[in-house]
Amino acid sequence: MITFQIEKPDEKIREALIDRINSLAKPKGSLGRLESLALQIGWIQQTLRPKLLHPVNVIYAADHGIADEGVSQSPKEVTRQVIFNFLNGGSGVCFLARQHGFEIKIVDGGVDYDFSEIPQIISRKIRKGTRNFLHEAAMTEEELEKALQIGSDIVSDCHQEGCNVISFGEMGIGNTSASSLWMSCLTETPLIECVGAGSGLNAEGVRHKYQVLKAAQENYRGDSSTLDIMRYFGGYEMVMAVGGMLRAAELKMIILVDGFIMTNCVLAASRLYPDILHYCVFGHCGDEGGHRKLLDYLHAEPLLYLGMRLGEGSGAVCSFPIVDSAVRMINEMHTFEEEAITKYF
Repeated sequence: MITFQIEKPDEKIREALIDRINSLAKPKGSLGRLESLALQIGWIQQTLRPKLLHPVNVIYAADHGIADEGVSQSPKEVTRQVIFNFLNGGSGVCFLARQHGFEIKIVDGGVDYDFSEIPQIISRKIRKGTRNFLHEAAMTEEELEKALQIGSDIVSDCHQEGCNVISFGEMGIGNTSASSLWMSCLTETPLIECVGAGSGLNAEGVRHKYQVLKAAQENYRGDSSTLDIMRYFGGYEMVMAVGGMLRAAELKMIILVDGFIMTNCVLAASRLYPDILHYCVFGHCGDEGGHRKLLDYLHAEPLLYLGMRLGEGSGAVCSFPIVDSAVRMINEMHTFEEEAITKYF
């Protein structure tokens, strides 16, 4: 199984970063969250002058066997239809990426469709969708390992191209179901508190979804380890995202975290390597059932509360200007000394 060397950033620079932020010509603490963000990013990068370079949003895509049980408002073919919308630049994350200067990488990890040779799609298909975890494990151990490696390799490529701040998105009908089970199994939260409307289920649809997932959870006979939960209930795109996040932390990159599904990927990654959390900036809290509870479990405070639940990395990319402002603050504001201003705190 692939392993990672993830270290907590060195604490030695923290005091100097705090002094630098406090020396800026403003009342101490008056820029609030921007100050704590600047501290975190400078700490990760081990510099008083942090930089955000070549931001990338990686979208991992794959289908889920559990979608055959009617747990989603959308049919499975929507996965490949949305991918074509990505390619045409017409999806939600596309306008946000253009607005904030992100490159988008689309990875086919297991879509139930034969794409022709399309240069904009990184083809890493493991299988045409996972198996139906109501009846059997979603993937084999070999497929789990392959997905982790693929996700990691994509991030290595981004880093080699100059990226040091990265967000992750997903596309795969049924992945809120997989995420709900990851959350319930890995946090011991009652499943009913983890299940939401996904792409738009009504109350009866949510009830049916819960019943299917409850039956799947009761059928599970694994060892309850993090890797086995990931393997049994996960999607290829979700496991790839875990591998990508772990590699990003290993490379000391800034990780912008999207919504419910990607927060569950952080949850799984942190159960394997707890120090990954130091590298995460949580972009937003969405409307999907369980997201707020999961953020609280991780002691994470998101930057935005906009009621978003699109996925694709949209909430993470949308939060980027706030992160950028924090970096600009520490780099561009003058100090009391530079402007000969008497400290007023």
